[in-house]
Amino acid sequence: MADLRCSIAGIESINPFWLASAPPTDKQYNVERAFEAGWGGVVWKTLGVDPPVVNVSSRYGVHKDLGRGIIGINNIELISDRPLDVNLREIEQVRKNWPDRIIIGSMMAPVEEQLWKELAIKIANSGVHGIELNLGCPHGMCERGMGSAIGQVPELVENTTRWVREVVDIPVFTKLTPNTTDILLPAEAALKGGAHAVALINTLNSIISVDLDAMAPTPVVDGKGTHGGYCGSAVKPIALHMVAEIARAAETQGLDISAIGGITTWRDAAEFIALGANALQVCTAVMLYGFKIIEDLNEGLSDFMDAKGYKSIEDFRGLATKNTVNWNDLNMNYDLKAVIDKDTCIECGRCHIVCEDTSHQAITIETTENGREFTVVDDDCVGCNLCLHVCPVPDCITMEPVDNGLPYQTWPEISTLRGE
Repeated sequence: MADLRCSIAGIESINPFWLASAPPTDKQYNVERAFEAGWGGVVWKTLGVDPPVVNVSSRYGVHKDLGRGIIGINNIELISDRPLDVNLREIEQVRKNWPDRIIIGSMMAPVEEQLWKELAIKIANSGVHGIELNLGCPHGMCERGMGSAIGQVPELVENTTRWVREVVDIPVFTKLTPNTTDILLPAEAALKGGAHAVALINTLNSIISVDLDAMAPTPVVDGKGTHGGYCGSAVKPIALHMVAEIARAAETQGLDISAIGGITTWRDAAEFIALGANALQVCTAVMLYGFKIIEDLNEGLSDFMDAKGYKSIEDFRGLATKNTVNWNDLNMNYDLKAVIDKDTCIECGRCHIVCEDTSHQAITIETTENGREFTVVDDDCVGCNLCLHVCPVPDCITMEPVDNGLPYQTWPEISTLRGE
């Protein structure tokens, strides 16, 4: 069996799967049920300075695919609305009850050095393994000068990280907002401030839908709506990109990464690890399917590692990072052609439609006595692979490399040869 243990910021965890700071980690009852199910750790729902915040009703909106499956959730819930002392007492008790599991305390405060330091000390004294600085919340709290209002300003990211590092002797995770043009800027600031790790991504600012009867954004609160934080499987591509940027940049070497964003299956987890993540955080999938998905996550990741011969997480962590390059470093001479398996083709015509209407008119259609036949015109096919993606039959369309005898050449190299 593969060894699923992982290490991040010097913290050893029985597996890489932690619950992210969110409603599932709001109280002792939830957290202990998660540990019973097999989760390796949790990031306790974000704590602030008393008095606690007041949340509204309702709080969630959803984005569904055409089959009514939920691919994203928008939430307008704020940080913990329970008294700070209650949360800290429960953290202490859970630490005693579950000594082999990880608890990270998430915190948020206005941009006042003393407030950050006092709150960090209180949370550290509860026995947490580390502290996560919530600099990413894009709704409600940011309108009060917290959350993403801090996370979007590198100087403030560096300052808040340094303030906490100065008063605690446990690992500090700086949680980054994706609502920025260049994720490397706040990541570099976190490193300068002394962060042991970064956690990303926090939720994306969004309006998820409009109630056309109430004529207000959803979720509707007494006839009004607002922007909120978007999460779920739909944000995974954005999270993968930002994790990869930090993992491969020279400026952010030395930062461990706690990856967050749309992790639903073992494959999602493996992809983040392959791009350099040390550990993972999950939220939306648990809110949709419950704590027991940890069984599938652990089993699936273990089976994948066994099949590939990876004995530990470190055996494949970051292997995809070296193959993640800028566009200008890609091989401009690489050529692919689509191939249609006519034995498995169900003659739906989707490949022809998308190629004819939106691509390069490289798939012909011919009606025969046996039905419709689709053929790829190699001279017109540019290897874009759109046909493969829309085909409903697995492996009916494949993309085959063409040996054109040309060397690996990047765009700058070709441009130089052309005298451009």
